[in-house]
Amino acid sequence: MTYGDGLANVDISKLIEFHKSHGKTATVTAVRPNARFGELDIENDIVNSFKEKPQINDGWINGGYFIFKKEFIDLITDDTTVLEGYPLEKVSSEKELCAYKHNGFWQCVDTPRDKEYLENILISNQKYPWIND
Repeated sequence: MTYGDGLANVDISKLIEFHKSHGKTATVTAVRPNARFGELDIENDIVNSFKEKPQINDGWINGGYFIFKKEFIDLITDDTTVLEGYPLEKVSSEKELCAYKHNGFWQCVDTPRDKEYLENILISNQKYPWIND
């Protein structure tokens, strides 16, 4: 399952294989997106390093690609159930949620800025980073 509001080069076959290897109820694809702002490493008011929009190093986020066992659907009561609410919180609390760490291309399309970024890739590149060769 995916939300459909982003592009990524997640290898779905490897995601499924990872999910099956753990035997858990659910697997979420974890990604580390680029930061929206430059990062400063400051010590005693001195900037040790300046990195313009680096990839986030420590914080993994929900990348929006999931594999679920059939019983996961029982956690969804109706069309008002928020997936990131009870269902995913429940499997997480029961240690039934694994994270498939994806280090490849991932980009959400939540804002006009995100859309413009992807359009610029389309215009300027012969190779699209969301397509695996």
